[in-house]
Amino acid sequence: MNNIKNQFSIKDLENLTGIKAHTIRIWEKRYNLLQPKRTDTNIRYYDLASFQKLLNVSYLNNNGYKISKIATIEESKIPTLVREIASENNMESHAINAFKLSMLNFDQALFYKTYNALLNEKDFEDIFYDIFIPLLTEIGLLWQTDTITPAHEHFLSSLIRQKILINTEKAQSEQKNISNKTFVLYLPENEIHELGLLFINHQIISKGYKSIFLGLSVPLESLVDLKNYYDELIYVSYFTVKPEKDDIEKYIEDFNQLLIKDSNTKLWILGQMLNALDIEKLPKGVSAFKSIKSLTSNLKQ
Repeated sequence: MNNIKNQFSIKDLENLTGIKAHTIRIWEKRYNLLQPKRTDTNIRYYDLASFQKLLNVSYLNNNGYKISKIATIEESKIPTLVREIASENNMESHAINAFKLSMLNFDQALFYKTYNALLNEKDFEDIFYDIFIPLLTEIGLLWQTDTITPAHEHFLSSLIRQKILINTEKAQSEQKNISNKTFVLYLPENEIHELGLLFINHQIISKGYKSIFLGLSVPLESLVDLKNYYDELIYVSYFTVKPEKDDIEKYIEDFNQLLIKDSNTKLWILGQMLNALDIEKLPKGVSAFKSIKSLTSNLKQ
């Protein structure tokens, strides 16, 4: 059975494209840009072709084309014009749209084609910062609004994870250690959102530091043994959904008592759960960062 999402409400289109439903309706009525269909029970919906066309129309509009002009362009020529503009200008929004389309169709080939095209313009680090981070932020919002399913999110995340691992392995093979510092990357118990931490691992290795990646859902007690092997440790963790707001202060205090106090150990943390913390009151040795880029800028090449 084909379970690919191929029917979209106008609210879905708003969430996926960022174009307000009111604007979409005006474009329909005034310029006949989209032709919604109806279910057997007379409910309006849009098909995948309508979604793809709206992405292209939005891209052209954002690049200086008036809707009245776009409406006169032969429909089959719109994708060609989009590709031409994307090749001349920066490809970021075009690439994000293509990745969204690959996700909705579970289209691995389109993902790889889009990624490989980006490599002609950018290195992997820039692709992650300029494309993947905004894309993942959008995907999180789409999932929260039920526009996409968890399967869509997992499909896209697994392909991005694959690219991070490939580039990390390449960086590892070229690495020249520049410091005695050792970074230990882990996620707290019941935390499973690892893409950000995987990319930080790539950055640490690329800049010549030793990195130990422990992965998902690691209890504090499991971190203690590493202190017997290394003199200078920096633990790095990403708090996306765990520890929860009511538990995060205690978690950091427990970490401080168990691993930092009276030692040459540090903890670097980032993630949205840090909004529940008073950063000014963090224990000595604990540093909070607002973004991946701000954390990795603390690494000296």
